[in-house]
Amino acid sequence: MKECVFIDGIRTANARAHKEKGWFKNVRPDQLLETLYKAMFERNPKVKPEMIEGSFIGAANLSGMQNDIGRASWLAAGLPESIPTQSVCNQCPSGMSATMNAARAIMTGEVDIMLSGGVEDMEKVPMGYAMDMSPNLMKRYNVGDLGMGMTAEKVADIYNVSVDDMIEFAVYSNEMAKKARDEGKFANEIIPVKGHKEDGTEFDVIHDQWIRESTDPVAMKAMKTPFKENGKISAALSSPLTAGAALLLLMSRDKADELGLSYTYKYKFGAQAGNDPTVMGIGPIFSTKILFEKTGLTPDDIGAVELNEAFASQSLVCVRELKLDNPKPPFTKVNTWGGAIALGHPLGESGARVLVTLLNRMKTDYPDAKYGLATLCGGFGNSNAVVIEKV
Repeated sequence: MKECVFIDGIRTANARAHKEKGWFKNVRPDQLLETLYKAMFERNPKVKPEMIEGSFIGAANLSGMQNDIGRASWLAAGLPESIPTQSVCNQCPSGMSATMNAARAIMTGEVDIMLSGGVEDMEKVPMGYAMDMSPNLMKRYNVGDLGMGMTAEKVADIYNVSVDDMIEFAVYSNEMAKKARDEGKFANEIIPVKGHKEDGTEFDVIHDQWIRESTDPVAMKAMKTPFKENGKISAALSSPLTAGAALLLLMSRDKADELGLSYTYKYKFGAQAGNDPTVMGIGPIFSTKILFEKTGLTPDDIGAVELNEAFASQSLVCVRELKLDNPKPPFTKVNTWGGAIALGHPLGESGARVLVTLLNRMKTDYPDAKYGLATLCGGFGNSNAVVIEKV
């Protein structure tokens, strides 16, 4: 088996998915990906577009503007027609699944240079857009129980997660994201994209829009729970509707050495797991346990963790059940630059985004750590986990 190393990882900022208030309201999702394709080659001039042997791009909804978006964006960017592409749908893990597929192709020797990533605009292609659910699926499950908010409520109830603990988690996510932003820690991963403010003013979007300047736990606790009457989960404890894209450049170690490229981390192992879709948020427990069992690693071996925060309830349960960190914030490993509750969760993009940020965090804040973990849940009960290793 060959070794697969990460050469670079970039993303756009994550913007609010709103036709009036979103900074990317006038930018299509394919244009976000086009920008990253071009930026990747500009940042890595030794890698030419014609050298790429495939581009795998994830999106949770491959409809409308996102129809076969990996291919459409590649061609729209003026890149070579001869390069094969693939659009991957695996709900929220789509961007990570695309990366796992690309890494495995490199490790088996089928290819040497790949791009992978994810993209989603939840305003222009809304969640569930054009979905026609199988009647047999609806016989097996109550369709109302499959809604993301209801799954978060069920997880909170089953695991007895308190509202106070979830609020503390959401506050921590925002505070850490704001701190990382203000310290310029995202600068190496975010590629500027021309966006528009609410008044129409054009500007370079270089920060994630959803990060709150301040949080008020009292106001958060008073918010309505839209998913369930007298429930626990409010908008403050949920990842918001978002638009964004992320892209990674992967290569066999032999090819990277041949081209004289630098690298710090390699893809070590990836795992996927299915679980009950009515508690889809606890999926990372199963995929991460598979990963630990098959690699022999334990939580103590992991230096940094990127756990996608679909909801505060499922995030806390995953941290606690896997013993990834303290039972509640502050954390020493998990999402120390904030997570999706603050940064946004553009569905199929997030699986690639957590890898981009993990690579950045490891190199910046955990230079001596050997392993890093990225994991996330997904709608309909899919989850992925990936371990990266310092070389």
